[in-house]
Amino acid sequence: MISDLKGTFSQISNNNKRSAIREILKLTQNPEIISFAGGLPAAESFPVDALDSIVSTMLREEGAAVLQYDATEGVTELRELLLKKYQDEGVKCSLDNMIITTGSQQGLDLVGKVFVNQGDVVICGLPSYLGGIGAFQAYGAKMAGVPMDEHGMSAELLEAKLEELKQQGIKPKFIYVIPDFQNPTGITMPESRRLEIIALAHKYDVLIVEDCPYREVRFEGKPQRMMYELDNDNHVLTLGTFSKIFAPGFRIGWVLGPKDVNEKIVIAKQSADLCTPTFVQKIAIGYMKSGLFETNLQKTIDLYHQRRDVMLEQLEKHMPEGVKWTRPEGGMFLFITLPEHMDALDLFHKAIEKKVAFVTGNVFYCDGGGKNTIRLNFSYVNNEKAIAGVERLAGIVKAEMLVEA
Repeated sequence: MISDLKGTFSQISNNNKRSAIREILKLTQNPEIISFAGGLPAAESFPVDALDSIVSTMLREEGAAVLQYDATEGVTELRELLLKKYQDEGVKCSLDNMIITTGSQQGLDLVGKVFVNQGDVVICGLPSYLGGIGAFQAYGAKMAGVPMDEHGMSAELLEAKLEELKQQGIKPKFIYVIPDFQNPTGITMPESRRLEIIALAHKYDVLIVEDCPYREVRFEGKPQRMMYELDNDNHVLTLGTFSKIFAPGFRIGWVLGPKDVNEKIVIAKQSADLCTPTFVQKIAIGYMKSGLFETNLQKTIDLYHQRRDVMLEQLEKHMPEGVKWTRPEGGMFLFITLPEHMDALDLFHKAIEKKVAFVTGNVFYCDGGGKNTIRLNFSYVNNEKAIAGVERLAGIVKAEMLVEA
């Protein structure tokens, strides 16, 4: 073994840390544990029977062609189908704006690779998606957090942060936002707030990275226009994915961005994986053309809507006074805020003993905050388990509050 292995590793490798959520999930493998921890879609939402037919037809009609390399940008027909969905919503975009990625997580990694140098500042919400924070920090980014309110990232506090950095001679590389059913809070940013943040991006000449993995999973309320559509000056780069609306195992995501940015992303992707697997892209094409995509998505939305309602009902029924939670209009998560004196990590270990699991909210705070917060996933477990799991969790919270009293 090399004597100085750490010194042999790259700086990026030494900076990388294991995902806190993935480590937590290892503790929840016991089938007796009711887990609200993972960001997992419901297995019932996967169109297994439809895919059986689509794959058989594809192999019979296209043969070896589906097993070959394809362009780094992605299979043209899939890009065109995705573009049409955006264009039907009123988004102005063309093939130059669309790249297929191996999951949206690769999109986040490529954004870090293309934009971030060691020590560069990236702005994100407090809290924000751990996978995004980790992807940017892997390339040496210093994360600057901006608190959120009930409408998402505070525009007022964002401007204060941008001005503070400007006075220090620092220009952030980009502002990272998840405007629809944000992970971890479930909050959706209204159009007025989106426009405020876009205006600040123009004023301070900063890019916005808009992460949209949950946007199509809306149960109620009015759909909000994408920041990419609202912007008119190439200040927004958008990431999308099939993971929450088709199947996560396909690892298909995409980047919708300015042509000049996408050219750099293509070059970065070429050295990462040459291209996203042609086979899964072709299956996605067959699935979208079959007309089953919209039908199955609506079934998924209906299922998650029901599961969210069950979780909200149980929280209302069992959680003690002093505990608050968000009420998302879609997506997969809600966020609980405990009284300030409570530590969610302490509760987590007690919850595991009672065979219920969640993710502690502090892992989503780049500044180390959020120690009294919890993220719950409502999409994965069935209603029976959700009812039992919330009752167990509420019992643990009540017991902890009595001890503190």
